[in-house]
Amino acid sequence: MSRFRVGTGDTSWPDDTGCGLLHVDMDAFFASVELRSRPELAHRPVVVAGAGPRSVVLSANYHAREFGVRSAMPVGAAKRLCPQAVYIPPTRGLYSEVSAGVMEIFREFTPLVEPLSLDEAFLDVRGALKRLNTTPAAIGAEIRRRVAAEHGITCSVGVAKVKFVAKLAGGMAKPDGMVVVPAAETLDFLHPLPVSALWGVGKRTGEHLKQLGLDTIADVAAAPLPRLRRSLGVAVGEHLHALANGHDDREVVPDSPEKSIGAEVTFDVDKHDRGELGLELLRLAERVGGTLRAKGIRGRTVSIKVRFADFKTITRARTLVAATDVAREIHGTAVELLAEHAPTGAVRLIGVRVEGLGSAGGGEQLTFESGAPRWRDAEVAADSARSRYGAAAVRPASLISRQDG
Repeated sequence: MSRFRVGTGDTSWPDDTGCGLLHVDMDAFFASVELRSRPELAHRPVVVAGAGPRSVVLSANYHAREFGVRSAMPVGAAKRLCPQAVYIPPTRGLYSEVSAGVMEIFREFTPLVEPLSLDEAFLDVRGALKRLNTTPAAIGAEIRRRVAAEHGITCSVGVAKVKFVAKLAGGMAKPDGMVVVPAAETLDFLHPLPVSALWGVGKRTGEHLKQLGLDTIADVAAAPLPRLRRSLGVAVGEHLHALANGHDDREVVPDSPEKSIGAEVTFDVDKHDRGELGLELLRLAERVGGTLRAKGIRGRTVSIKVRFADFKTITRARTLVAATDVAREIHGTAVELLAEHAPTGAVRLIGVRVEGLGSAGGGEQLTFESGAPRWRDAEVAADSARSRYGAAAVRPASLISRQDG
């Protein structure tokens, strides 16, 4: 794959004609952001993680990854693998701030930016090439330069004809590189790779493909489509066959609408008391309701997620008569769901989510109960106070003695 890779400072690259899709991914994002203010740690293993006994690794720099430390790994496991690492607590709000700045750089080149997370996005630059008198790879190189110069972190870029190949190329460019896959060489790039590289192939599907004697992407591309349909199902068989042959019709979708908004918390110590869990649900509902109102959207369905001490996890949902962004309504529904579906047992994690989102512009559901409290008015007033005086300025009385999460 070395013939596709472009290093920092290189001014020439493979033919990028027709390769208008970029995948850009920050390198070890949280850790890189933290290291900007602690350059003395640049050559040491560094892990960003919370301090609680059940915290997981949020980010690990490449020195820590050499010891097997990975994102989402329990901190205890990470410390066993790399006890000499420096463990840094996450800085609230900092990563979103840097992410917003990076995304703004992307949008200077094209409005067609599809964020996948805080540190990753697809860009469609085809419409910008003539306007800027440039090439896709030149845009990728300039993005890498700008991100490093303006934000002090590095990123890796994949350049290709289709999204799937651009994402693969971006992964292979890490760390701090760029991989350009010429359109005419897409299959040369894809076919030597293992089937696990195909988008949508997890452990079970990968094992099934190997049982069929399909070890590489080339094997899947050459397999008769009827055989893949019979063995994997029509949709999966056709999807994997298309990808293996370099076909991916998905467009870059800028700022795709959110499908749900939620919040959850993992407890340092399992909780049994349903009264305490009700207070946690209230705190989470306040966060979700505030986010919905800030975005000007409401949702029709409230769901809870409960993970028990044995790691069994359940989700339960209820659809409301009318869409809401009111924390009191979200909380009331969540408490009912908890009582009905998880009345007993030690709880390790609990979460609240609102789905079925839509614009809040349609007005508020009216009630015939003239004396009913106007809870939304109160919550909007609280939003205003919090925006002026801080998050702790106004909150439900039952949460006053609790620390903000």
